[in-house]
Amino acid sequence: MKQKLGKKIILPVVIAILVIIVLANSFTVVSAGHTGVIVTFGKVNDTVLQEGMHFKIPFVQQCVEIDNRIVKLEVQTEAFSKDLQSVMTTLAINYRVDTSKSYSIYKNIGADYEAVLVTPAVNEVLKAITAQYTAEQSVTNRALISDGLVNGLNEKLNDIGLYVTDVNIINFDFSEAFINAIEEKQVAQQKLLKAETEKQTAITNAEAEAETIRIKAEAEADANRTISESLTDNVIEYKKLEKWDGVLPKVTGGASALIDIGDASAEN
Repeated sequence: MKQKLGKKIILPVVIAILVIIVLANSFTVVSAGHTGVIVTFGKVNDTVLQEGMHFKIPFVQQCVEIDNRIVKLEVQTEAFSKDLQSVMTTLAINYRVDTSKSYSIYKNIGADYEAVLVTPAVNEVLKAITAQYTAEQSVTNRALISDGLVNGLNEKLNDIGLYVTDVNIINFDFSEAFINAIEEKQVAQQKLLKAETEKQTAITNAEAEAETIRIKAEAEADANRTISESLTDNVIEYKKLEKWDGVLPKVTGGASALIDIGDASAEN
């Protein structure tokens, strides 16, 4: 009696558990910012599931989530500049997967599309762009290189369903010999600039001194000219009278007849 009762209880419990398992496998939930790729016995369906809850055939269909949000990928790679300098570059690439092409990416490339497709494309495009600039130009033209990377990567990846939104150059790392050469060049330029500055200062000082001398000479010439113009005969005679002490000269006449005026006055 007890055995029959136990069987009657166990059987419904087992059935209920099986129903729960079937129901649990009949629905799938796609996370926010993702799309779901349905795989039926290994075959990828040509449609994708948007975020939310969806029905699927239990134990037959599998849902693979593809992240459609902007994803950051950091790549470190070596390239060569136009002047054949080795440049170790670290890049941060922001990209996303087109929701409508999630199934084709998973079908043709697989879930590891980043390592299979994106990273090699970054290396290829970077090498092509870096070869257009010298090592020194690479440092001063980061914005141009970043824009070139965005355009070049989108040309290669857009048809597949991958879109690059931004590329940031985190670092350019050159060889020690090149860095030393750059430092020596900067020092030489600084010395040249200092020499040019000192030269220009000396020229300016010399020009200022010459201008001072010229102005002083002109002033003296103007003063002499003014004095010369003001010295008329009357003025000269007046100046003589101002300096006369009232005493007549003792000797007058030419060299052949000298008369002592003082002695003549005494005789009279």
